[in-house]
Amino acid sequence: MRIAVVGGSGHIGTFLVPRLVRAGHEVINISRGTRTAYAEAAEWQQVRQVVADREQEDAAGAFGDRVAGLKADVVIDLVCFTLESAVALVDRLRGEVGHLLHCGTLWRYGPSHKLPISETTGTAPVGEYGIQKDRIARMLKDETASGGLVTTSLHPGHIVGPGWHPVGPVGNVDPAVWHTLSAGQPLQIPGVGVESMHHVHADDVAHAFEQAVEHRNAAAGEDFNVVAPTALNVRGYAHAAAGWFGQTASLESVTWDEFRRTTTPDQAAVSWEHLYRSHCLTIEKARTLLHYAPRYEPETAVLESVHWLIEHDQLKVARPLVE
Repeated sequence: MRIAVVGGSGHIGTFLVPRLVRAGHEVINISRGTRTAYAEAAEWQQVRQVVADREQEDAAGAFGDRVAGLKADVVIDLVCFTLESAVALVDRLRGEVGHLLHCGTLWRYGPSHKLPISETTGTAPVGEYGIQKDRIARMLKDETASGGLVTTSLHPGHIVGPGWHPVGPVGNVDPAVWHTLSAGQPLQIPGVGVESMHHVHADDVAHAFEQAVEHRNAAAGEDFNVVAPTALNVRGYAHAAAGWFGQTASLESVTWDEFRRTTTPDQAAVSWEHLYRSHCLTIEKARTLLHYAPRYEPETAVLESVHWLIEHDQLKVARPLVE
């Protein structure tokens, strides 16, 4: 099949595009052309590159025409963030492609009330990003249910992999947290450390998209959680991370007000956004319908990220990894 991937040079596309090529598909990557994939792969030599600025072309009403003009059998949209943009693409592709897949987010769910969260049990989203993604997912389900374009939405957790900083043990991306843990120094955590985060390796997300393409009939009109088999809470994450450096985590519970005084406003805000939601999702639906089989537990996925950052001098730690 001919598959067009919108935003294929990012986290997910780095792994998805080579997967699709290896599966025998003709792949077109639509991106701004400002960066290459995070990891090299020989399969990229077989990929057609199309340079386009999604935001500008959406504003001009031209992006849908560009995608439709590629005559793809399948379109995988990894970088759609507003309902307006999603509706415009659906309207233009209706009758033109066989399957449209959209990348959502676990932030389509608000703060957890019951765990694990299924595709039907999450609370209403909070924050514009999650609200827009939830609206897109619901629109896509309605589109397919009404006999229109065949669509699927997949909703990853906190994506990790080689090449970028993972969401860390206190819910932010502050590199100082890793130095503290590697040095065996006390780490201040807001609350008692039971808030959870649900990570997923980018290649496992890519695997889920590949499975949804392969199992089109099962995926049609559906939405899927795409995360690691288990989730980490703050306390367990910190203990695991300290152990990678041969240390034992020394955790100091503080109030949120105290925590905010020990870090920057931006990092404190990121921690709050992750931890007060306290997400833990079930992947049973994706396992059953898509045969989704993630290879990475959250701690192994994060460790791979940390290892890459240290090797490339992008993360300073007090002691080397002992793994």
